Amino acid sequence: MATSVPAADRDGKTWIGHPRGLFLLFFVEMWERFSFYGMRALLIFYLTQHFLFTDRDAAHAYGAYMSLIYISPLMGGYLADRYLGQRKAVLFGGIVIAIGHLILGMESDDAGAMGLGLFWLGLATVITGTGFLKASVSALVGQLYPRDDMRRDPAYTIFYMGINVGATIGPIICGYLGQRWGWHWGFGAASVGMVAGVIGFIFCKPLLQGRGEPVDPERLAQRVGGLISREWLVYLSSLGAIMLCWFLIQQHVVVGWLLAGASILVVVYILWEAFGRMEPIGRDRMLAALFLLVMNPIFWGLYEQTGSSLSLFTDRYANRTIAGFNVPASMFQSVNAAYILMFGPVMAALWIGLAKRGREPSTPAKFGMALALVGAGFLVLVAGATAGAPGTLTPILFIFLLYLCHTLGELCLSPVGLSAMSKLAPSRMIGLMMGIWFLAMALGEYVAGLIAAATGSEGGQASRESMLAVYSQIGWISVAAGAAVMALAPFVKRLMHEGQAEPATSQKRDLDV
Repeated sequence: MATSVPAADRDGKTWIGHPRGLFLLFFVEMWERFSFYGMRALLIFYLTQHFLFTDRDAAHAYGAYMSLIYISPLMGGYLADRYLGQRKAVLFGGIVIAIGHLILGMESDDAGAMGLGLFWLGLATVITGTGFLKASVSALVGQLYPRDDMRRDPAYTIFYMGINVGATIGPIICGYLGQRWGWHWGFGAASVGMVAGVIGFIFCKPLLQGRGEPVDPERLAQRVGGLISREWLVYLSSLGAIMLCWFLIQQHVVVGWLLAGASILVVVYILWEAFGRMEPIGRDRMLAALFLLVMNPIFWGLYEQTGSSLSLFTDRYANRTIAGFNVPASMFQSVNAAYILMFGPVMAALWIGLAKRGREPSTPAKFGMALALVGAGFLVLVAGATAGAPGTLTPILFIFLLYLCHTLGELCLSPVGLSAMSKLAPSRMIGLMMGIWFLAMALGEYVAGLIAAATGSEGGQASRESMLAVYSQIGWISVAAGAAVMALAPFVKRLMHEGQAEPATSQKRDLDV
């Protein structure tokens, strides 16, 4: 039975029925996403316009950076769970991210090796800080509530809104400043956002009511080798992580091989678990989870053209004049998050209404719809770009329509993905399957870089024709893949065995092996 208001919250220290700590975490995550998406809005342009990368090389660097961003929370989350606790991890991660953005804001006229090396260092620092903050801030939200508290789901909805508020205003402010006033203004604005989040987190610590503290404070304070505490050893080891990320960002091929190797190992492990350690129901569920995991990088590989090739297309080949104002291309990266704020509640209400009538699409069917919608977005853009006379700019309406299709696709896939992993995995593997989900997203980010690089014609520069040719191809392939997934959805749904408990015999066999 769900509890309404736990005893710990009966002192009146709540806002709209939720612990005040939730809104502190909302604030921190909003500013972290402000800084992340604000910087991401400028990244592809900074590489191509300041450092004069070819479009192909810039796309490869973008894909490597975004892949590492999604991998880093695996290690950061592990260190938070085992040593630091979530509160210390969030604080340390926020400080490191702010330092990274400050490094990025130290723009100079040096577009050579020295300036580029400093730029890579800034990105590597942001990656490392994100690893500590991203996993822990989400975990802290859950720790504010008992496991059976009915407010948990609404709390994550509020928290999710903070993510998208930051993602909406970040590209608008940082994008405008970066492309109109100077790069260092844009990157500097991103750092101000993260600094604001860190300061708020420090001064409002009591709102967390002691949540997220280290599991074993005494062990954390112990000196290792008689020199420094275990806590400071974790902090100093992050310097090694920064240097590793600094190297990997510049070696996108190495990142690709690492992701490929990890993906093969994951598939082999899931199949070994399914056929070697599980009873039929557990095996079927793991196969269904594997099917959904394969769809994940396909979707994100297409969707994440937003920060790379689609930004370049909008900058060069779209009519960005709105009400007499020539809008910087980077600012359009806020459209997706704004759409989520507008249509997220609508889609949620739609699924609830369909569920009451017994007509809500299954999870695999929603994945198929997501693939079809992301493909349709590219086809809409191609149709709009080719409708006019040759050489004319594409009406900006079609950029908005593309992002609308992509947002609706994201709302079909993203909210149900992690939920599906938690439902399909046996209890002993839930944490692992969550990590595998983010690994699949990292692979999708790398695929996004490869697709964006493919738009580069001879010499590595993306022409209008080469971009539209790639968009048309991936659009049709994605729509066809979505139709195929929807056709397979009833079979995959049967594999999920919804409503059936995990057999006790399966759990026993897991323990015996």
